[in-house]
Amino acid sequence: MSDMSMQGTTMALELEVSQMLPMALSGSLRCGPGELLALVGPSGAGKTSLLRILAGLMRPERGRVVVGQEVWCDTEQGIFVPPQRRHVGLVFQNYALMPHLSALGNVALSLLHLPAEQRARQARHWLDHVGLSAGQQARRPAALSGGQQQRVAVARALAREPRLMLLDEPFSAVDQMNREGLYRLLADLRRELAVPIVLVTHDLNEARMLADHLVVMDAGHVLQQGTPAAIHNAPRNARVADLVGIHNRFEGLWLGSAEGTAGTGHLRWDGHGNAADAPVLTVRDKGRIAPGQAVSWVLPSDAITLLDGGAAPHASDWQAEVLEARHLGEISLVTLILPAVPGARLMLTLSGALRQGLAVGETVGVRLDLARVHVMPTRA
Repeated sequence: MSDMSMQGTTMALELEVSQMLPMALSGSLRCGPGELLALVGPSGAGKTSLLRILAGLMRPERGRVVVGQEVWCDTEQGIFVPPQRRHVGLVFQNYALMPHLSALGNVALSLLHLPAEQRARQARHWLDHVGLSAGQQARRPAALSGGQQQRVAVARALAREPRLMLLDEPFSAVDQMNREGLYRLLADLRRELAVPIVLVTHDLNEARMLADHLVVMDAGHVLQQGTPAAIHNAPRNARVADLVGIHNRFEGLWLGSAEGTAGTGHLRWDGHGNAADAPVLTVRDKGRIAPGQAVSWVLPSDAITLLDGGAAPHASDWQAEVLEARHLGEISLVTLILPAVPGARLMLTLSGALRQGLAVGETVGVRLDLARVHVMPTRA
């Protein structure tokens, strides 16, 4: 048998859901074969409910789930494939292992349709595949570390030869060292599996590091789907910006298009001081916002450059003061305040020589890449 019998197939996942009861859920998502899609959002956003719909553990009021050429759910046509026939690999936060069985016995539970000898051989194959030694395979869960238990859970999910992998907070109960090993395991499996993988996580760094696409959810609604970079650089609205952890978000007033310069407009940067004294920025204009409208706008932290002493003055250069500098090994987390915009704070992550010796209260120069500004209308 090949390591991954699903390899070479084209099993894209498509989901559409719309319901009010038993909880509000609405939106759609797509995940291609071999892709990892991360559902992110606060507690109660509906992430696990979407996973339950995909697994067949919850029937939506109105919805459709298609994996490859198989329709697993279509409420309009009265189709609902039960969980045991969906070939879904599930990995949970709490491992969900049988405490009285060895690691080998736990994986073999997924293979009860096979003869006993073949069942044990297959279970060993998958445990070998996730990196557990023969000695570890013979132990019960209580004698395994958290990372080893999660590897057993992954092997059990793979033993089902899944058409879809669902990971519900799989790394949150594991210490950082074991978590790094599980990240590498997941990266290896993604190269081999040709099935969609859907991950639920509260860890935004984890989502950005592992996922091809993010689905941002809040109060049961899918707010935005896209690559981590696309969402981070152009969130659909201020709520999405907050949910994906964009720190450099500010308020302002859209003044309108810049005369004589196509594709640019004027944005007044409102702080906590006198609005009449607020600086006006020249940024991209997509022609979607009426003059005089209140806006939120974001600037990615990598669009903020700390200047060295020899940098030439530039229209986008600002004087700033170091409010906070936390040096964390190879990086520093720095918060700056701008005298020209009372109340505004810039947050950036620094590495390299420029961060050395930064002290609270020090005056520094910063350059803002205004071409990276993304403006969003403020809605009530």
